[in-house]
Amino acid sequence: MTNWRAVVLGFLVAFTLGLLGITVPLVGQVGAGLVGGFVAGYLGSRSLFGGAWHGLLAGALGGVVFAVLLVLAGSIFGGLTGSVEAVVGSAGLAVVVLAVAALLALPSAVGGAVGGLVR
Repeated sequence: MTNWRAVVLGFLVAFTLGLLGITVPLVGQVGAGLVGGFVAGYLGSRSLFGGAWHGLLAGALGGVVFAVLLVLAGSIFGGLTGSVEAVVGSAGLAVVVLAVAALLALPSAVGGAVGGLVR
């Protein structure tokens, strides 16, 4: 059973550290995913598989939120400039971001597996 509270808390930790990772190069996005996944796995499960599942969900949630924000920003910018190309381009970019987010959810799954084992 998925503990959504753990997933949301892991997402919030990863999102916050990801914002810091933009300004502080040593933290990085992968480190943010690992720590957020660890938190989700630690709070969500006591097993390797359960921790990995919670970490993966936390990382994937972060990727989806990022993609939605990117599409909204591109659509608003395209709407303000009157450019259809900007709106279509932001939608295409969102597909690429979702694919990358799926790959970046893997470090969160590894962190979640470790968190599940530690607990």
